[in-house]
Amino acid sequence: MQLVTGSNETERQERAATADGKQKPEEGKQKNVGDALRAVYQDAAGEEIPDEMLDLLSKLK
Repeated sequence: MQLVTGSNETERQERAATADGKQKPEEGKQKNVGDALRAVYQDAAGEEIPDEMLDLLSKLK
């Protein structure tokens, strides 16, 4: 899975802008979904691995 960050995100937002400088509604929804997915991923990635799982993984070596 590829996360969009930095200048790529800025470029995407600029392309989505209409002549009056506002984002298209569907682009705004996509950004909200992307932001929510990134937040969930960051929460999951930051969780501690349970000791039981580490024990199981060590037995696979």
